[in-house]
Amino acid sequence: MSNIEGKQNGITFFIPAYNCEKTILASVESIMGSNFHECDELIVVNDGSTDETPIIVERIREKYPITKIIAHQENRGGAAARNTATKNARNSILFCLDSDNILEPGSIYPLKKFMLDNKADIACFQEFRFFIKNPVKISHNKWILKPGIYSLADYLAGPVSPGASGNYMFTKESWVRAGGYPEFAGALDTWGFGLRQVATSSKMMVLPNSFYYHRIGNDSYWVRFTRSTNASNLALEILTPFFGLIDKESTDYILSEKGRNEWFERLEDHPIKVIGQEIGTSGWYHRDNNLLVRELRRIKSKVASLIRGYKAN
Repeated sequence: MSNIEGKQNGITFFIPAYNCEKTILASVESIMGSNFHECDELIVVNDGSTDETPIIVERIREKYPITKIIAHQENRGGAAARNTATKNARNSILFCLDSDNILEPGSIYPLKKFMLDNKADIACFQEFRFFIKNPVKISHNKWILKPGIYSLADYLAGPVSPGASGNYMFTKESWVRAGGYPEFAGALDTWGFGLRQVATSSKMMVLPNSFYYHRIGNDSYWVRFTRSTNASNLALEILTPFFGLIDKESTDYILSEKGRNEWFERLEDHPIKVIGQEIGTSGWYHRDNNLLVRELRRIKSKVASLIRGYKAN
């Protein structure tokens, strides 16, 4: 057994699970099929599900007795579930897989080797390949991150970043430095966690020519969140502790009447400048006529309309 597969480098896979009775089994199978090795562990946190998720999770444990199940009696949100899993992880390397997403067979070993070879704290897949029901049918093209080191300036240069998905590998030490996932952040919890990591000097890297499958739907958690919450205001709360790293021109813009309500949604048009760094390079997505792009445009249009209405009053 090589050192990369040794006990000191085992992975804790974890899945935050809430009302995911139809999808979680496929997510687990994508881990256990060819990505799970000796000394790894799997933690499923049932976050107060009200459907058949607890039953499905018990069946998973029957099939894979190594699975550790932790239950929240009430729904506490994705960030709390992720923090619970990380606190209870026995390994120093973790991988978060959401309960509706799927790993490519044999994709984790190269990601771990890449992270260890580069002495990184975080390792991310380069592509998010979107699908609705069947990952073989890529319905919404993909988001693509720039390979190599992903800086804070990159993170604040546009909407496509590792934290936009949160499905990546990281060290427990980087989680401690970051102060965990922000539990006040709603659907911005993984974006906020990734930002906290790079802002607290964790080394984030993107593995070239790598990918995982990301499920998307018309009524996803993110879509529901953006319908009811001003994402810029919440993202400001996440970013504020790190204003000392941000160029004054950008902080003035973020805190301005205009910027406060739209800076997060307009990162692609108005990237945030980091002191001592060039303007970053965000990931990108295909701009074809697909569901994902239409949804992003709908959200931007709604935000712009609300802002115009506010100014008119």
